[in-house]
This record gives sequence, C-alpha cells and structure tokens, in this order.
Amino acid sequence: MSQPLTLHPDRLFPADPGTRAVARRLHAAIRDLPIVSPHGHTDPAWFALDAPWASPAELLITPDHYVFRMLHSQGVALEDLGVPRADGGPVETDPRAIWRRFAERYHLFRGTPSRIWHDWVYAEVFGLDVRLSAETADLYFDVIDAALKTEAFRPRALFERYGIEVIATTEGPLDDLAHHRAIRDSGWAGRVVTAYRPDPVMDPDYEDFHDNLVRFGALTGEDVGRWQGYLAAHRKRRAFFAEHGATSTDHGHPTAFTADLPQDQAAALYERVATGPVSAGDAELFRGQMLTEMARMSLDDGLVMQIHPGSFRNHNGTVFNRFGRDKGADIPTRTDYVSALKPLLDAVGSEPGLTIILFTLDETAYSRELAPLAGHYPALRLGPPWWFHDSPEGMRRFREQATETAGFYNTVGFNDDTRAFLSIPARHDVARRMDCGWLARLVVEHRLEEDEAHEVARALTYDLVKAAYRL
Repeated sequence: MSQPLTLHPDRLFPADPGTRAVARRLHAAIRDLPIVSPHGHTDPAWFALDAPWASPAELLITPDHYVFRMLHSQGVALEDLGVPRADGGPVETDPRAIWRRFAERYHLFRGTPSRIWHDWVYAEVFGLDVRLSAETADLYFDVIDAALKTEAFRPRALFERYGIEVIATTEGPLDDLAHHRAIRDSGWAGRVVTAYRPDPVMDPDYEDFHDNLVRFGALTGEDVGRWQGYLAAHRKRRAFFAEHGATSTDHGHPTAFTADLPQDQAAALYERVATGPVSAGDAELFRGQMLTEMARMSLDDGLVMQIHPGSFRNHNGTVFNRFGRDKGADIPTRTDYVSALKPLLDAVGSEPGLTIILFTLDETAYSRELAPLAGHYPALRLGPPWWFHDSPEGMRRFREQATETAGFYNTVGFNDDTRAFLSIPARHDVARRMDCGWLARLVVEHRLEEDEAHEVARALTYDLVKAAYRL
C-alpha cells in the first residue's frame, strides 16, 4: 500500500517550540529571495536550446552522481542506469526501466540529503502526494514524463519559476562557450554565466595533459612551449571567459599546496612538465605554482578564485576506465591549509582587492585551520559545506565550528554545486532552513538580537554570495 508524501512546514527547524518559532519568523522573511547559484555543473545547453528533457530518468537520475553512487554501492551496474560508457558500449536505454530500478531502491536514500532533495522535487515541482516506491514507480514516471512534455517544464521556464537570478556553470579552458554565446544572443533575460576551470591544462596528472597543451596553444595563438607563452595563453582564456560572463575561476586540485618559485625556476619546472613524463613531485609543485600564478592574474582581471582541494578523484579505477571521470567515485582526503597556502598568502593574501574562496572535504580543518585563516587574511573567504557535507548535519557542523573565529561575514553564503537542475531550489531550501534554525538558536540563547538575526539571514541567503562572487 502506498504511503503519503508530505513536506512538513517545519522540516529541519529546531524541535524546541520557542526556537522553532524564531526560525519560522526568520525563514518567512527570506524564503522567497531570489536564488543566486554561483558555482555548479549544470549543462549550459539546457538554457541555450531550451529543449524538453527526454524523460524523468534523464532529468533526475543520469546526471546525478549522488544517486548512482548509492545505487552502485548496492550492486546496481551503472550501465543499468543509462550512464554512458567511455567506449560507447551498450547501456540501458529504456528510461522507464531505469526509473523502476531507482524506485525499487529508493529506501536506500533514507536519512540522506538526496532523499530530502528528491522528495522536495516530487512534491513541490510535480505535485506528487504519495511516496516513491516500487508500487508507485510507474505513476511517478507517467506524471513526471507528462509534465516534461509541456512548455512550463522546459529549462528556461523552470529557471524563472524558481526565482533563479543567476547561475554559473563550469567549463574547461578548451571549451568554445558556444552555448553561452547562444544564451546571450537569444534575447532571453535569464542570466547564465560560465566559470574558468583550467585543470585540464594545469594539472599534469589530468588525462591527455600534453595533448591538451597543444590544443591550448592552437586555441590562443600563444607559444605554450615557453613559460611566458603558457601564462599568456591563460590570460587570454580568462579574458574570453570574462567576456562570456565569468566572474570566477575554479581549481579542483588534490591538495591545497601552493608554491611561489622565482620565475626562472618556474620556467624550468614548466619545461619539465610540458615536454616529458612528469614525476609526482613535479606535478604537485607545478599545481602549487599555478595556484599562485592564478591568484596574481586575479589581482589583474578581478576574477574570484575558488580552490576545491582534498578529493581523491576517480578512486575506483575500474569505474573510471569504463565510464570516465565524475561517476561518484571521488573520496575525501585529509587536507592541510595552514602550511600549504602560506606561499600563496605570503604573495597576495593581504591584498584587499583579491577574493579567494576556500572549500574543504576535511571537516577537521574548519576550526583548526580554515576559520582562523579566513578570520585574518583579507583575501580569504570560506565556501559553504561542500559535496559530502552539503547536508543538514554538515551545515550545522560548519556553523558550529567556523562562526566563532571567522564570523558570518568571512563566509560566502550558499552554493549548490550540482549537476541535477531541479536539486538547485531543493538544496537552497535546505540551506535557508538550516541557517534560520542556527540563527534562531543564537537568538533564544541571547547571543544575537532577533533584528540582527534577520539581517544575517538575508546576508547568508543573498547578499554575501552576490558580493563574494561579484555578481
């Protein structure tokens, strides 16, 4: 027998009645503010072409590595979820079959943020009022599939329906940004910008790194066989991205290690990594040097710098070889910031015109390293709980460990960092509720006046993210 699906109006609010009442008041004032999504991985083609999604599976399962990593952990083959294989081999193409496999295992997501996000989408976006299960799988598929065939559920219409003011996608240095040009030239008022992610030509361990350098040089017309030509190529691409709306760069390095070598030593290092097999030591040193070079370029062109370290990417070699990167097999690692960032901070950390946003997958660094660093250096800000910690408990831990030292105003609000479009409003709903609950606790403990809590709630929801990302 199917069970009802309901979204409680007090979900995620504190259980104590007095604290909950304050949280309600705070949330009522900010819940309808526009969504600013400054960093994510949605496909710009959605907004350029405004084509309908082909099926519920294409919209809600295939792009969402949170979904298929859980199913993979329970023995479901990625081929059976329609995830494309690197060799073009056969995968499931029947979207209803994919959806049924997901629905039959929806109980696996109990207690996870994915369950919160998906239930929000089913109830708020599609008006479903029974829980997803094997029994209701076909009902869900039919309701969602019918909705996706209507104009109201095309990407631009949903963008407007959920009050998205601006969304940033993330593209590599070799991308021609054709979809961003199409959006700009279409006359549509929705604001979709790009972000510069140079890892394919900045990380010597990235697949096809040397071939990417050749393409990088051809694209920019610079002599990337030389250190200065390589730096000039980055400046050109950064300017090209800025012309297409970029206000930020993004760097997904294994660690936060930085270096600041004399330029002759940097040139010699570049010659080694650009021309032959690269040792692990040279790869790390080059990545570290390039973070400092990117920070210097940000001083010149104003792009905000984001550093997303601490992920052992593509940990499952079998999945990587069969399906490629970003298939749910990235695992958090211990991350040092205090020593790792010192060369960069010695060079530019006190520059008030520079913004460097730090993220972590190592929660032990919040109170020990990140909050004290951001609480001192003018250039540093703390990004929100990221990836594995983009969850109610992760948000609570972040506020508890970072606020006392860094305060609220050395953080940058919330970003959703998602590939699944409809999880954007769902994730922002969670973040707004959790922040209001945290602020309500400060109010009832007489650590913050309620009028101040209202100001902070707005800042965390809207003002800080616009200022930090220069949007």
